[in-house]
Amino acid sequence: MADIKTRDAVKGTIKTIDKAAVAGQRMKQAYISTKDKAEHSTSAAENSADEYAADKFERGVDTAVHEGAHQFDKAGRKGVKTTKENIYKTKDGIQNFKAKRAEKALQKQSQNIGGKTVRTAEKSAEKTVKQSARSAGKKTIKTVGKGSAKTAAKSVKTAEKTAKTAIKTSQQAAKAAQKTAKASAKAAQKAAQAAKATAKAIVAGVKAAVKATIAAVKAIIAGIKALVAAIAAGGWVAVVVIIVICLIAAIIGSVFGIFFSGEDSGTGQSMQTAVQEINTEYDNKLLEIRNGNTYDVLEMSGSRAVWKEVLSVYSVKVNTDPDNPQEVATMDDSKKQLLKDIFWEMNSISSRTESKSETVITETDDGNGNIVQTETTVTRTYLYITVSHKTVDEMTVQYGFNQEQKDYLTELLQDKNNSLWSSVLYGITASDDQIVTVALSQIGNVGGEPYWSWYGFGSRVEWCACFVSWCANECGYIDTGVIPKFAGCVNGVQWFKDRGQWMDGSAEPVAGMIIFFDWDNKGSSGPQDGLSDHVGIVQKVENGIVYTVEGNSGDSVRVNQYSVGHYEILGYGIPQY
Repeated sequence: MADIKTRDAVKGTIKTIDKAAVAGQRMKQAYISTKDKAEHSTSAAENSADEYAADKFERGVDTAVHEGAHQFDKAGRKGVKTTKENIYKTKDGIQNFKAKRAEKALQKQSQNIGGKTVRTAEKSAEKTVKQSARSAGKKTIKTVGKGSAKTAAKSVKTAEKTAKTAIKTSQQAAKAAQKTAKASAKAAQKAAQAAKATAKAIVAGVKAAVKATIAAVKAIIAGIKALVAAIAAGGWVAVVVIIVICLIAAIIGSVFGIFFSGEDSGTGQSMQTAVQEINTEYDNKLLEIRNGNTYDVLEMSGSRAVWKEVLSVYSVKVNTDPDNPQEVATMDDSKKQLLKDIFWEMNSISSRTESKSETVITETDDGNGNIVQTETTVTRTYLYITVSHKTVDEMTVQYGFNQEQKDYLTELLQDKNNSLWSSVLYGITASDDQIVTVALSQIGNVGGEPYWSWYGFGSRVEWCACFVSWCANECGYIDTGVIPKFAGCVNGVQWFKDRGQWMDGSAEPVAGMIIFFDWDNKGSSGPQDGLSDHVGIVQKVENGIVYTVEGNSGDSVRVNQYSVGHYEILGYGIPQY
């Protein structure tokens, strides 16, 4: 009977151990599930700056913002659902942990009961053996005598020895069961501690991510407090906004950060100020050449690299430099020097003078109404100034760009990004006076380069219309049919008149209109011939004065002014911006 009780106690203990093992396995599975979900939720593959840039720039910046907001709205709702599921699973884990503690307490109680059962069994077995020995001994003595008594005594000793062995075996089994139970309980406790530590680590990671996100947002948006307040109030839409902002921050750190460089980042400099300084340096070099030589005839040829090409090469080279990569969204003295170095590596100016003997024919009146032609040989000095530039492909070879860097250049130079380049270079967005800002950025440029060369001329021509066309192209207005590409003023007038977009010169214009002049009989109030001789861009109108930006005004880009209705103003082209 005692053996049966002992066996039952051992079985109970083993059953408790099995339950503990099952509970431990459940906790392990819950931990793995939680870990997988945590890893899944923090995956950054879909937030790659390269993927975002290739996809969003393909659709255009405006479409990217709206579409991105829509997609992140869906992602936000899904994130809320996933978060709820994780909360429920966390609650289940806590309940399992409580159940485990209860099982541990039951196990301990079972161990105590098992120990008491073993001790009870030992005492019971001893008592049974002793009673059996006494009864059997007395009965045998009475029945068979002394000889048989010895045999009986021997049997008693054997039975006693067997019983003691059984007791010892039971004790060892009970101790082993207790030891196993303790080991299982300890393992379960360690598993619980590990799960708790993992949970703390996840919380710490989330907190760190939140801090990093807040830091990024502070660097971009001054109104971060409002967003944080919205998050605290449960506004998950604000979280979507922050995610979008973080993606923008990722773009800012890439080669596409150049599109954010038009604003002063706190250094007192921006891409616009750097470009203006380099433009001035370029113009000064041309003036130095002209002022440093005595000449009769000036001939300029060639062209310099357009700025979006220079900035694209700069952005890729500086941002992807394997030795010292830097963000290109901000401007400072060191980056300005890098930009200057690249500009002058892409552009060069050379000059030479040459004296030529030429025959000049002059006509005079002999006093009798006859025209007399006289040939005279004169020596003239020609100053030749040649501007040349390297192409983007030549620069990729010079800098040893890899395929990825070449792909970046291709994307940056897409025509669809022209409005972005206008914003960077001139600080403008699409508006009626966008072309005015572009024109003003060219003040001081002399010789008509790069306007006539951009148009397609191999040497200098009268370039006032080329200048207007170049400014329009910088704004994307030629591709959209807002302003024509024209080199002759008469053709420009006809284009606007054909479309009913013409206003007489006596009217008061507004900024962004194209102003055409008729300079026949210049200096007098006589009638004009109705054909345009010159063209510019209306900057503004104040107090009856029309301010203009004109190319080829004294062979440079200048701001001029005229009274409203001035007799030299033929009329105005009215672009449909």
